[in-house]
Amino acid sequence: MDIVAFKASVSGNRPPAGLSRPHQALWHAAKGEWDAAHGLVQMDEGEPDHDWVHACLHRIEGDLGNAGYWYRRAGKRPASGPFDAEIMAIAEALFAGAVR
Repeated sequence: MDIVAFKASVSGNRPPAGLSRPHQALWHAAKGEWDAAHGLVQMDEGEPDHDWVHACLHRIEGDLGNAGYWYRRAGKRPASGPFDAEIMAIAEALFAGAVR
């Protein structure tokens, strides 16, 4: 899967088969399903890709202090742009293998 297919999949009712947990969490976040997304990233806290998505989710939630903690754990700078743009940027970076 690539970012184009991922973006298109968000119009569906469930994430496509074979997505990693961080990608599944981003898929749920893109649909506004924060609790489902958060539950997925909590499964592997300490993994940089999970922690980056976790940071994004807490930024969406409005808990910037907690988001900052997770950005630091992921080794990423805090985002400040639109949430949907951050979700897709993280998804694209993960597809490219930028965090592992």
